[in-house]
Amino acid sequence: MQLDHYSTNFSHKTFPITLVCENVTNAPNIGSLFRTADAFGVQELIFCGDQIPLGRKMTKTSRATEKSVNYRQESDVVAVIFNLKNQGYHIIALEITSKSEALVGFNFPKHIPIVLIIGDENFGVSEAVLHLSDAIVHIDMFGQNSSMNVVQATSVALYEITKQLQLS
Repeated sequence: MQLDHYSTNFSHKTFPITLVCENVTNAPNIGSLFRTADAFGVQELIFCGDQIPLGRKMTKTSRATEKSVNYRQESDVVAVIFNLKNQGYHIIALEITSKSEALVGFNFPKHIPIVLIIGDENFGVSEAVLHLSDAIVHIDMFGQNSSMNVVQATSVALYEITKQLQLS
């Protein structure tokens, strides 16, 4: 028998993970990021940029998870990263670069809060933010395309991070 939202026995848990979204501006993606953050027990969601649509199109996809996920909007992503870095967060960008490490081979810190940075739907994480990152991880791809949708990639990364944190 399929269970509904009210009959599952998943335990509620929050992980010391802050998800920073650099210029993610597609309303359905933002709604899906709320659902993903809720599903993986993300501590906080920070949307950085000037035109973040949090209206009806976003809420149609979020299915009210914006009411249960801590979030805020900031304009300056570099300032946000500097602030979190000064608070002791380990800054990890999700991006394919010449120096990025495979997600599945990366050991995420167990006793330090983590920032996972995801980037613009078309251009990824900016060079300025990559330079501020303590680590850059990528998802190994086996098809012809070198990337996937930002929400899908975030879900894969959060699955791996929370899996590792639960084993500690």
